[in-house]
Amino acid sequence: MLRNYLTVALRQLSRHRGYAIINIMGLTLAITCSLLIFLVVSWHFSFDRFHTKASRIYQATTILNDGNVNHFAGVPGPLAKAIRQEFAFVENTARIVTYPNTLVSTTQHGTVQKYMEAGGVAFTGPSFFKIFDFPLLLGDPNALQGPGGALLTETTARKYFGNPAAALGQTIRFKNKIDFIVKGVLRDLPGNTDVTAKVFVSDANLAQENPFTASDSSWDGFYGRCLAYVLVKPGTTPAQMQAALKQVVQKNYKPDEITRQGWAFEMIPLQDAHFFSGYREHANKKNLWTLAAIAAFILLTACVNFINLSTARALNRAREIGVRKVMGSLRRQLVGQFLLETAIITLLSVLLSVLITIILLPALNDMVKVQLSLRQLYSPAVLVFLPLLVIMVTLLAGAYPGLVMARFQPVQSLRGGISQQQVGGFSLRRVLVVLQFTISQVLIIGAVVVAWQMYYAVHADLGFQRNAVVMVNVPEQHRLQLQTLRTRLQHIPGVYKASVFFMPPASTSGNATTVQFEARPQPESWYVDEKDADDQYLSTFGLQLVAGRNFFPADSAKEFVVNEKFVKLLGIATPADVIGHQVSIDAGSGVGTIVGVVKNFYNSSFHNEIGPVVIMPNYHQYTHCAVVTDPEHIPEVLKSLSALWATEFPNAVFTYEFIDDHIARFYEQDYVILRLVEVFTAIAVFIGCLGLYGLAAFLAVNKTREIGVRKVLGAGLHQILWLFGKEFSRLLLLAFVVAAPLGWYAATRYLEQFKYHITPGPGIFLLSFAGTGLVAICTVGYLSVRAALANPVKSLASA
Repeated sequence: MLRNYLTVALRQLSRHRGYAIINIMGLTLAITCSLLIFLVVSWHFSFDRFHTKASRIYQATTILNDGNVNHFAGVPGPLAKAIRQEFAFVENTARIVTYPNTLVSTTQHGTVQKYMEAGGVAFTGPSFFKIFDFPLLLGDPNALQGPGGALLTETTARKYFGNPAAALGQTIRFKNKIDFIVKGVLRDLPGNTDVTAKVFVSDANLAQENPFTASDSSWDGFYGRCLAYVLVKPGTTPAQMQAALKQVVQKNYKPDEITRQGWAFEMIPLQDAHFFSGYREHANKKNLWTLAAIAAFILLTACVNFINLSTARALNRAREIGVRKVMGSLRRQLVGQFLLETAIITLLSVLLSVLITIILLPALNDMVKVQLSLRQLYSPAVLVFLPLLVIMVTLLAGAYPGLVMARFQPVQSLRGGISQQQVGGFSLRRVLVVLQFTISQVLIIGAVVVAWQMYYAVHADLGFQRNAVVMVNVPEQHRLQLQTLRTRLQHIPGVYKASVFFMPPASTSGNATTVQFEARPQPESWYVDEKDADDQYLSTFGLQLVAGRNFFPADSAKEFVVNEKFVKLLGIATPADVIGHQVSIDAGSGVGTIVGVVKNFYNSSFHNEIGPVVIMPNYHQYTHCAVVTDPEHIPEVLKSLSALWATEFPNAVFTYEFIDDHIARFYEQDYVILRLVEVFTAIAVFIGCLGLYGLAAFLAVNKTREIGVRKVLGAGLHQILWLFGKEFSRLLLLAFVVAAPLGWYAATRYLEQFKYHITPGPGIFLLSFAGTGLVAICTVGYLSVRAALANPVKSLASA
């Protein structure tokens, strides 16, 4: 019986190859998109879940409530140690302090090799590797127990010393100032972990790099990449952990600090840490679910195609169904026959999808910044997902057409008396076409909104100069030379201005610190973004003074320039009224007089509000220099800068970044979503076109006699075209009525994550309508014109 079903199914597919190809193409594209999105979503949800103790590992995070609730992944340096010492439910804790984009150098045979470690160098202790499963390949498992020890990943060891065994006992130098002995080599860390470092060094040496974070008394601030992990004993409840953290706050902060600045800590499960908004590189769950919804829409579009074409072709199979019923076939056997045909098409589509996915994996990795490999295709999740997908698509696409044909009466079937209404008529197909048009228009609206928001974010006036501005890292040991360096930079042909500083005007990292205004008894409840910079910072970046003047050249803070938001939060009426008043920054470590106020500029991404800013001289903190260049001579300027660095800083690596690129990195995750939405929207529209083309082709055949009669009676070309066009025009308009509010809702929800965003106007919705209409015209138009130009005599004869 099954062999007979299979033979008939294959014969049907072979006889109607055109429709089979349309269905296979549509389903293949849809299943490929679904599989790719499933891989991306499952990849993000797999982060750090491979650790054997993952369910008991938590990350401590910081909450500061200064009127706005702010979550940070960074914590004060002493937190991990305090939690481990004071609470019995804690099995272990670990602190890890990472310095990204850090210089590491080695010396072999008298030759110094320099490496910029993008993932960074991490200071931590042996407890970190007792909590996490990052296995040791060779060497001492207690390499980080005392000062001076280092661990490298396998790939890093090969890069530095040729092979892992050769790395043992070798010396590496951190930032040209701290030496470490390699005592062990780790296996390469998997790609699905938020631990980015490839070099781990002893936490006992942290005081040489960052005395503040290393101190057991540094509770009044934190370095953003100082993270604390806690391994709790089995049975520990979240309530226990939260109560313990509350005790830590009460013990280490004064009551007025807790009230004013809202100090608090929170434990988040390690399995949720990848999605924590306090991470600079966190994944966005909302975006992942949006991708999953797009995959479902695309799959639904392909299934709609299948249903539409299958029910439309049901009339052609009426005689076959009648014969089968006369020969004794039961309804369930007829439904099973059609489900088998659907399953064959679906299985072929899945096989093609897997092959296409394998081909597309490198491009997907590059586009979405993931590290997927063929191994993921054989993971248990995928091996469950694909069979479920086959079953779901087979039932969704095959059940209804099968039930429709199984209802045919044998006598009517054999006499050719089956009507369009008995195979679902146009009513069902109209609903399905409207559904396709609606999905296409909603996706087009979403793609346009995301693209427009990204264009706005990257091209808006940010309140400072960013075009043709090059930012270069400055080695820490040479900060005393910075004034001389700036002078030499200004003498490079093509360089207009130069400045040295800690962070550019807009940045995702910086110094958030306390501020106390003049004679007020307590510091303000809000934090200020401290920009340490020289006296050329304002002119280099084009920051506009609205009151007062720039500060005079100085090595340390005596005069401050603030922004308008700073003045507003102080409650002072006008910028001019704040000039001459004294402020204390960072718990009194910087005291000076406000001498100028600059116009507000965007000091972060559009995801955040403009914050209060203070600009002050402090050469100890300078890490970068920036030059404003002639756009026509950028290559020559970069060559001159590289030569200058080779001369002035022979032990450093010359690295640079354009401010435009620096700003674009704020929106890396948004650009990933934009690229995916654009690609999948195009695919959804194309799948819709396939179904529309197949349906239009079927209608053209069925209307052959009607078109012939109309032409004989004198109907013109435009009237014949309207015969096709009016049907689809009405459906398109109805879809727009449904899609517009859905698209507006989706766009509004997406834009909620931005403090500064576009306002979707009627133009976006009309564009989606026009785009879908143009696609429909191009798809149906060719068949309509061909049918309209056909010889009516031949049409009537063939009919």
